[in-house]
Amino acid sequence: MGNGKFAEEFKQEAVRQVVERGYTVSDVAKRLGVSVQSLYKWVKAYAPNATDRYEAEIKEVRREKLKLKEELQRAKDDRDILKKAAAYFARNPE
Repeated sequence: MGNGKFAEEFKQEAVRQVVERGYTVSDVAKRLGVSVQSLYKWVKAYAPNATDRYEAEIKEVRREKLKLKEELQRAKDDRDILKKAAAYFARNPE
């Protein structure tokens, strides 16, 4: 794999830290002094099912982010309506 700069055992241990221990790719790459791109390649090579899992997690996070943005916008809209109603009733205390 690659140019042989890193031993296979080193690569496999790096992948284990990501796949089994749950560390982020960027954290492991930084800690081990390898590029994020290299570590992603190793994960794909040594644990192909893990990349599928990460892609599924990314999709789920994106869906959740969109849902939260929509909820936030509804809350802002509700707040704006209440502000306008409060201002109206403050001017017209019938």
